[in-house]
Amino acid sequence: MIWLAVFPTLTVLNLALGDWLSTLTPVLRTFVLATIAVPIVIYGLMPQLHRLRVRILTR
Repeated sequence: MIWLAVFPTLTVLNLALGDWLSTLTPVLRTFVLATIAVPIVIYGLMPQLHRLRVRILTR
């Protein structure tokens, strides 16, 4: 479930911010992506995926 949330989030962020991120060093780029992606995944996507998982398993 984590990969279902993390991979698309990082892909979208890379596509949206790719031009701006390309000017940064790899460490700074990773820091920026993690700072944006972690709250999106933890507070936005994971609760939705957990609810979906419960619905699927209780059928």
